[in-house]
Amino acid sequence: MTDFKNHDLVPTVPETGVLFEKKPVKGFDGKPVEGLFAAWITLNNPKQYNSYTTDMVKETILNFRRASNSRDVVCVVFTGAGDRAFCTGGNTKEYAEYYAGNPEEYRQYMRLFNDMVTGILTCDKPVICRANGMRIGGGQEIGMACDYTVASDLANFGQAGPRHGSVADGGSTDFLPVYVGAELGMYSCTLCEPWSAYMAARVGLISKAVPCLKVDGELIPNPMVITDRWIENGQIVYGDFKTGEDLAEGKKVFRSGEVDLSPLDVEVDRIATALLHTFPGCATKSVESVRKHKLAHWEKNKESNRAWLALNMMTEGRAGFQAFNGGNKEQGREVNFALLRRLLAEGETWGPELHDKIMPWNQ
Repeated sequence: MTDFKNHDLVPTVPETGVLFEKKPVKGFDGKPVEGLFAAWITLNNPKQYNSYTTDMVKETILNFRRASNSRDVVCVVFTGAGDRAFCTGGNTKEYAEYYAGNPEEYRQYMRLFNDMVTGILTCDKPVICRANGMRIGGGQEIGMACDYTVASDLANFGQAGPRHGSVADGGSTDFLPVYVGAELGMYSCTLCEPWSAYMAARVGLISKAVPCLKVDGELIPNPMVITDRWIENGQIVYGDFKTGEDLAEGKKVFRSGEVDLSPLDVEVDRIATALLHTFPGCATKSVESVRKHKLAHWEKNKESNRAWLALNMMTEGRAGFQAFNGGNKEQGREVNFALLRRLLAEGETWGPELHDKIMPWNQ
């Protein structure tokens, strides 16, 4: 037995908010292969839609390094706990209560975030994003840093930054044009309108959407999304969210069923099995070569983006995150955008008075 060196950064990684588990990789016969595994890294904050705290970011970095160094690991599966969300980005409570108004602290936080994205992009093993639910904001960014995405068809994908005082400069402004082109990338980053899993698959953002809703014991496609036709009034509508009475009926069907993620796991296992049956060196070089297109943009922009995002915590970031954290369903969780734009156009400057005027509870 070779006496291997230990290349991990720390002896053990705490599992307070991010879980690490090795699960056997299966052969073509469906049976576990002895001694070979997929490393599952799971964001474990389901009550807050698996949003990541500062400590969770650190744990994610260490766990990707751990998986990368594990000689018996074939691939990494990156996912979230539960069936509601893969990840909705940074923890808005922590943002609002600690980082808002503290640009230097947020700059240090963004160093950690950047290291998390880089750790995914440079992992020595192929990384599968198992999108078990919504992938929004920073969750979208760490998901796109992965090499493959397979999703529950109940998931949705998108950005939220400009509606909450931030910019999708943690990866989306770099990655989206590579995935879907500049036009659709612009649409996602600025309008903040989510795409269904079927739309995401249609435009090339993800590999596959898998039905995960059981009604009367049978799997059915997401009833809140148009999945049964491609053309309506001359327009492609496959993957669009339903509206009006169709949406209301779809929600009713959804409530009558139960979420079953086992078909998603079958697809994750299929990719892991396919990777198992490749030469490891050739597979790794192929992954690294394809990743270069994302890495080129990421490495070019990440530091200047980090600096801008930190300074933004003095103005729009501070207002947006505090509005979201302090608002509620009745008041809303967004600032009065029209009032903000009018006051700025009239020459008012950022400060406590302007901040208070636009908060949802003061409307």
